[in-house]
Amino acid sequence: MRRVLLLFAALAAFAAAGAQPAGRAEHGPDRETFVYAVRDGDSLRLDRYPALSSAAGPRPCMIFLFGGGFLTGTRDNRRFLPYFRHFTARGCDVVSIDYRLGMKRALDAGPIDGERFPGVLASTLAMATEDLRDATAFVCRRAAEWGVDPQRILTSGSSAGAMTVLMAEYALCNGDFVFVRHLPEGFRYAGVIAYAGAVYDPSGELRWTTPPAPLLLFHGDADRNVPYDTVPVPGGGVLFGSAAVARDLAQRGVPYWFVSEAGADHSMAWRPMREHFAEIDAFLDRFVFGGERRRFETRIVPPDAPERPAAFAIDDYLDANYGHYVPGKKRQPSETFRKGYRQ
Repeated sequence: MRRVLLLFAALAAFAAAGAQPAGRAEHGPDRETFVYAVRDGDSLRLDRYPALSSAAGPRPCMIFLFGGGFLTGTRDNRRFLPYFRHFTARGCDVVSIDYRLGMKRALDAGPIDGERFPGVLASTLAMATEDLRDATAFVCRRAAEWGVDPQRILTSGSSAGAMTVLMAEYALCNGDFVFVRHLPEGFRYAGVIAYAGAVYDPSGELRWTTPPAPLLLFHGDADRNVPYDTVPVPGGGVLFGSAAVARDLAQRGVPYWFVSEAGADHSMAWRPMREHFAEIDAFLDRFVFGGERRRFETRIVPPDAPERPAAFAIDDYLDANYGHYVPGKKRQPSETFRKGYRQ
């Protein structure tokens, strides 16, 4: 039981790309805060950052989800502001949202045994995607007032947030009634940008009933916090990392752009948000707004890349993430995360 609990803590700890050690952004005239839903007694908020410039007509909008392993993280951490400002400078509104931290709730309630593990995992993911759905519906209802084009809403997320935006797209593609019925008829996201994310399917295989929106995937092949490829979940199902998702989309002939880095760890959950604006802009211009249906793969091999084992097994997953979670105490960010933000 202890080992399964550690695995669940590991999964929750999608380690800390969003477990920001720094403080929250200050309120300013370029930010509006709204309550978009009330769930389980919690008021879920979103921050809207209007575009700094705009062409004639309705603007695109990017909905962002922080990381933190479904244990921690904040929508308004100031470290995200340069990323948000890049989008607003392009004429795109940004909406950064709260979502319920299902992993924290589950672990606060007590140990999770192997029999319950897959169900708790599924409920944690369902909770986060439900909140993204509600935030999306809120943006659609306000679209005319805000000057947003509901047909050009895209999503972006880091680590646990990346997993959530991928799972939301997966739900849309597979016609998940609980997800779809709260959105405008025929709604689809215009694109998805995922920094070190994964898709979970309890059946053990990826299923896309309809093709997904164009995906931009970033991942390091030595990530020990979110699988780069695939890892079985004890008790049922498989986690499909970015490499596995890209491989599946290539076989289906679906447009995507996969940026991978040799020897890179979980820092790919946040580094691209400050280092890869060229790829992000090209993806938006060519795939999301330009309608190109190509499949790109960018492989980065730094000459001074640290040597890290690329093979990923469940034991590696546990070794990277197992830290004991103590209810009521703040979880410390991983050493990888601290190093990343000291640079």
